[in-house]
Amino acid sequence: MAKKALDFYLPDELNASHPPEKRGIRRDHVRMMVLDRSTGEVRHDQFFHLADYLQPGDLVIANNSRTIPAVLHGEWSRNNLTIVPKVEVRLARRRCEELWDALILANPVKTGDRLDFSPELSAILIGEKENSPLKTIQFTKKGTELFNSIYDLGEPIRYEYIEQPWDLDYYQTVFASHPGSVEMPSAGRAFSWELIFKMKRKGIQLDFIQLHTGLSYLLDDRWHQSPEENEEDYQISKRIMERILQTKASGKRVIAVGTTVVRALETAAKNGALSGVTNLYIDPHYPLQIADGIITGLHEPQASHLDMLSAFVSEHHLLQAYDYAIKAGYLWHEFGDMNLIL
Repeated sequence: MAKKALDFYLPDELNASHPPEKRGIRRDHVRMMVLDRSTGEVRHDQFFHLADYLQPGDLVIANNSRTIPAVLHGEWSRNNLTIVPKVEVRLARRRCEELWDALILANPVKTGDRLDFSPELSAILIGEKENSPLKTIQFTKKGTELFNSIYDLGEPIRYEYIEQPWDLDYYQTVFASHPGSVEMPSAGRAFSWELIFKMKRKGIQLDFIQLHTGLSYLLDDRWHQSPEENEEDYQISKRIMERILQTKASGKRVIAVGTTVVRALETAAKNGALSGVTNLYIDPHYPLQIADGIITGLHEPQASHLDMLSAFVSEHHLLQAYDYAIKAGYLWHEFGDMNLIL
């Protein structure tokens, strides 16, 4: 099981509630805290200057999973009798073409209950997960047809620090292309095509893997989902892995864009599988085999992501850097500022 992650005090005003574009700045002009893995030295910059910290031949690996509008609303019925006319359903993880694990904000739902999201889309509750509030639901559509309906009916997952709803486009990276994440792989959000072209002109490589993010918070502190319980689907092409190994063999660095990419790459290195399901938990004692650095956002107190960051840099240096970031007014979460650890 995961140990207790690092703790600190985060003032409420540092929770980014608006996308950068709504704060009057470009997505690639958010602030960037640069943290030296060895010395703990901290520098402050803008994300648009990322290429200044990378070398020709370095390989940046990003996650091109696309965020889906994972919040649906439907009528909850049992034995053809309506129980509640409108309940919220948060998709958590796709099991197969028509099966999803989901958090249903109604109690007590039972196997056999029906959810009607529209005249064209319904789902039946077919199972429950042990020691978890998540239920397995079977939709009346599958594959692309189901995704199309989800895009028509759903809205993005929004937590309490996001004060108003934002369109799904604000929850996408510019290179998102494979639908499946229920929460945005947010470490890639600050990239723009202009920055990507700037990197390529310098000889910095960029390539992509997929890891579809699951539901991170189950809305009740009784249900703590450890990293080992959070299963996520990933896929890395053989070509990408060969490129990664060539980069490392040449003495250049592999930089992961986000904890999702670290999880996928290190899972592949550990078990030799380029695709599948990962529940890998990375902590300060984990021997990283692929990722030499990470581009990430700023993570909330006690988040398991902080344990992963402690595999890159000492807990002392990490907490010291976060203290600097708080005093400097950096913004947290998916619409916030960035952290480069090299």
